[in-house]
Amino acid sequence: MRGGAVAPKLETLDIPIAEMRRIVATALAEDLGWGDVTTDNLVPSATLARAAVVYRSGGVVCGTPVLAEVFQQVDESVVADGLVPEGDRVATGAVVATVRGRARSILKGERVALNFVQRMAAVATATAEYVKAVDGLPVHVIDTRKTTPGLRVLERYAVRIGGGRNHRYNLSDGVLVKDNHLVALRNQGVGTVEALRLLRDRTPHTIRIEVEVDRLDQIPEILEAGVDAILFDNMSPEQVRVGVQMIAGQALTEVSGGVRLETVRAYAEAGVNVISSGALTHSTPALDIGLDFNVEA
Repeated sequence: MRGGAVAPKLETLDIPIAEMRRIVATALAEDLGWGDVTTDNLVPSATLARAAVVYRSGGVVCGTPVLAEVFQQVDESVVADGLVPEGDRVATGAVVATVRGRARSILKGERVALNFVQRMAAVATATAEYVKAVDGLPVHVIDTRKTTPGLRVLERYAVRIGGGRNHRYNLSDGVLVKDNHLVALRNQGVGTVEALRLLRDRTPHTIRIEVEVDRLDQIPEILEAGVDAILFDNMSPEQVRVGVQMIAGQALTEVSGGVRLETVRAYAEAGVNVISSGALTHSTPALDIGLDFNVEA
């Protein structure tokens, strides 16, 4: 890995390198603009520095590869060394990485690097809490498409680092039929079973078909259509329990909508296979992480 950063654990799918470089380049262009007028006019070009990446609050380590990429794009001579593997939990005050090189370059990349790391570590930490809450139960915690625009690749990686799994990446990646899709067809005189069978005929065999329900009485005709998965939307744990019993293993089951850390275990105990939560990415506050900077003699 460029910059000497610690690589993610082998069992975790890495960040696609081309996407990471593109995202970092966009962020640097946004922040640097035409140059850092403060740093370029105050800090001598020959000055060297070392900085420590410090967790000012405890959490899961995530984002070191992106941090390294930021400083590499600013200045290839800057070296970022990861000290703690991705996915490990650290306490407040832990130093998880060091950065050394030209002081100008470190100062120019500092904010962008921390923005990425604070966001990714927060998502990984939140995911780890959800995963811990359902420990011992046969269920997977997954994300949703409620991600920060432009950062989906990084946030999905953070979910995996936290022990979760990923839902479909985008609208091209899988079939999820919602009520509005079926309403549009019913207005044309097409019933639910007919619509879902038509969809099966038009969809590659490699893609699963999942259908969202918000009432239990929708389940029988959806099962009749032969779908692969059924998503319980904004239902209580008790409603989900009844729905799982109705499905009786004929389709994969998922619950989404209103899932919180306090309720996630109750949904898991209802017997679903998958619990998806947009809260992992859309409302998790950034972790407090800083860069302690020192000039080398």
